[in-house]
Amino acid sequence: MRNSRVKPPTVCRYGVEKYGSDGSLVSSAGRGWSGLWAELRSHSGVTEWKGTQPATEICVDIHGNGSVVERQGGGIFDRTVAERGTIWLSPAGRKFSLVELSDPVPGIMHMYLSTGHFSPDSVGIDLDTSVIGSQRHESGFQDPLVAQIAYAIASELQTQTSSGRLLAETLASTLAVRLVQNHVSPSCAQAFPLITQEGLDGRRLSRVLDYIADHLEGDLTLDHLASIARLSRFHFARAFKAATGQPPHRYVSAKRLTRAKALLIRGDRSLVDIALALHFSCQANFTRAFRRGTGLTPGQYRKTFGLK
Repeated sequence: MRNSRVKPPTVCRYGVEKYGSDGSLVSSAGRGWSGLWAELRSHSGVTEWKGTQPATEICVDIHGNGSVVERQGGGIFDRTVAERGTIWLSPAGRKFSLVELSDPVPGIMHMYLSTGHFSPDSVGIDLDTSVIGSQRHESGFQDPLVAQIAYAIASELQTQTSSGRLLAETLASTLAVRLVQNHVSPSCAQAFPLITQEGLDGRRLSRVLDYIADHLEGDLTLDHLASIARLSRFHFARAFKAATGQPPHRYVSAKRLTRAKALLIRGDRSLVDIALALHFSCQANFTRAFRRGTGLTPGQYRKTFGLK
């Protein structure tokens, strides 16, 4: 049994300090994601944690193997049979937890949301702190949207794309809104207004698209794109998709693929330089994504279409 008695960790270290490093399969460390820490883990045995949880933790079973999961903490005890898509929610501030598994679990997606994702700039409404504080400890429930977010983040962790940061930030905002809408106490849920869709008119859309075109090799973030449109992160992502037919990360991925083709044809930059310029962590990830989008590796594309 692990027994942690360390100072409260930062969000990025919380998973390691709570669960140890042995079961970590892949994480968002070094990805530059803002306000969201994500880690895919395998679990077995018993885990005991006596620190203070620094962020809201959402755990989603990626595979499902029928293991019985027992959790204790804050006067709560629950038992759940793990299936694919099963979700466990632990609010920030929890000071004790004990988790025991009947059988090893091969893949749990852990997502940690900082309080910044519940701010007006993120969700688009001014939430009272009592709303965030009323998040419920929940176990063994199903929520198709939360599960799909977990699957998408797991896929990004395992196979990096050029716009992974935009994807993670967009999904984090959606996840925060989902928790606010469905997983706070009923009395608090009635205290805030319904989150409505705001439009993205042609002028603001043009500003955003021009900025993306001029900064494809820069660090495009959801925060900055939303600020250009003068919308919250959540409203911007929804309005952008309504206006273009694509969420921001897919639009940026497509534009970066087009830029990669142009750079390959021009032929004056190495493959690794192009990979890093378009925000891949290495040439291998760039090669996988490029082949998925074109059917050719970058080297094959340059050889076929490059300037002679």
